[in-house]
Amino acid sequence: MKIILWLILLFFCAPLALFVLLLYPVVWIFLLPFRIIGIAVDGVFDLLGALLKLPAKILRGI
Repeated sequence: MKIILWLILLFFCAPLALFVLLLYPVVWIFLLPFRIIGIAVDGVFDLLGALLKLPAKILRGI
């Protein structure tokens, strides 16, 4: 009985694993622009934070 369950598992999971392996690069390429936008937005927020903290750093003498 166990061997039949293993064969059923292999029958369903092997094609699914191959499908995921083939689909992963497509999803990665699709999400790449969002990652680039996130890096740009993070840079803008870092710049704004540095500009807001600049007067305090000047007054402290650092």
